[in-house]
Amino acid sequence: MYIIPAIDIKDGNCVRLQKGDYNTVKKVAENPYITAKSFKDAGARYLHMVDLDGAKDGKMQNAELICDIAKSCGMLVDVGGGIRDLKAIEFYLNNGVNQVVLGSVAVKNPQIVIDAVKNFGDKIIVGIDAMDGMVKSEGWIDGSDIYYTELAKRMEDVGVEKFIFTDINRDGMLTGPNLVQLEVLSNSVSADIVASGGVSDLTDIKDLMSLNIFGAICGKSIYEGTLNLPKAIKLTRG
Repeated sequence: MYIIPAIDIKDGNCVRLQKGDYNTVKKVAENPYITAKSFKDAGARYLHMVDLDGAKDGKMQNAELICDIAKSCGMLVDVGGGIRDLKAIEFYLNNGVNQVVLGSVAVKNPQIVIDAVKNFGDKIIVGIDAMDGMVKSEGWIDGSDIYYTELAKRMEDVGVEKFIFTDINRDGMLTGPNLVQLEVLSNSVSADIVASGGVSDLTDIKDLMSLNIFGAICGKSIYEGTLNLPKAIKLTRG
């Protein structure tokens, strides 16, 4: 399992939210470039980035900054937030980003995912963001009537090979990942699963390792100091 540090960008700053609530925005680092370097120096191979302004507004807002970090950080970067068409996907993939995360369009316009997989293959990740098992979109503002495992099965059927699953209720709360829903998801599809939301410490990392999933995204736990990133990386891939 890989430890995947996270950098969320809002208004050009490195921030964190609680449960996706934009009213809880908190700046957690002075410089996203230095933050990315610290993750690389700790041994991270992957970096997860989110354009929070893009997620909310439905269009790329911090793309230049994100691409500049992706080109310079020396890690494999995936990015999500505001990616709603093939042009946006192509822009990121041509400018230093390794994979793109599609969330809202998987719910509202799945044809874009179908076309994206056809054009870009395993460069496409689908982000499944759920509250009480039900998928949400548009920066976690809009609800849906789609259960998270149903969306995963639909997306796997069109060729998606990796999912990032976020339990919104746990995101940024340091209360532990939703192991039950993650295990159900892992058993429902054969695609790679990346856990997001709730990771607090090495105990959570060990619990996730027992699920045999691809990776765990860690954000607030690193910034708050409850998770020692080098130790976590050594535990999982060292």
